[in-house]
Amino acid sequence: MKSRTKARGVALQALYEIDMTDHGIGIILEERFSKTPLEPKLVDFTYEIVKGIVPIREQLDSFIAEHAPAWPIDQVSIIDRNIIRIALWEIAVFEETPVKVAINEAVELAKVYGSDSTPRFVNGVLGSLANHENEITLAIKKILLEIGKK
Repeated sequence: MKSRTKARGVALQALYEIDMTDHGIGIILEERFSKTPLEPKLVDFTYEIVKGIVPIREQLDSFIAEHAPAWPIDQVSIIDRNIIRIALWEIAVFEETPVKVAINEAVELAKVYGSDSTPRFVNGVLGSLANHENEITLAIKKILLEIGKK
């Protein structure tokens, strides 16, 4: 597994635990890193993903819901939702990952962590979201400015 893919996997596990429990980001990530050691730059990347997503989960979910109308957001599994959140965050906020790479990485995470139908679902939702990349990026940047995150 590629190193950034591994970091995304750790971020996915942490985001899942955050959604399921009330544990803090730092505690969760330290536990994850003890089980899956990463080199320092990947630890930083993982922290950046998780700390970038947590404050804007609701906004990311609203974009997911808008582009996956057949699936109410509360019926999308927590794993699937977090895989899409990671890719959407990379596309709209991080902006260092090309859109196609973010989608491909999400599909790869879906193959490892999701159900049999997850890769197709993730690819479809992200394909739809990618068609609205500029609009979503502007909206998320506005939200980040409002909450003082960027």
